[in-house]
Amino acid sequence: QVQLVESGGGLVQPGGSLRLSCAASGFTFSRYAMSWYRQAPGKERELVARITSVGRTNYVDSVKGRFTISRDNAKNTVYLQMNSLKPEDTAVYYCKAEGFGYDYWGQGTQVTVSS
Repeated sequence: QVQLVESGGGLVQPGGSLRLSCAASGFTFSRYAMSWYRQAPGKERELVARITSVGRTNYVDSVKGRFTISRDNAKNTVYLQMNSLKPEDTAVYYCKAEGFGYDYWGQGTQVTVSS
């Protein structure tokens, strides 16, 4: 069955970095667009970054220049490199696979930016 497993979250100080990973299985990863979303307490889930099956990327304005999404189709994994983290980046981060009329979600990983 389809599985998306996020990892790499944790507690980091402002200005620090984290790299999130999302390992996928159960579908043809290379043919799906992959996204990272986040949801902070009391807020709606928002799209952070997206990468298409051919590698085109887009980002929410608040993370441009700080976050980088990438994918390794050989490893069925999508990454989110997060630099210059701010307290407002604190949220649960989810990866999503989309394609062919289907959306698949991971269980999320907590990122907390605090001194």
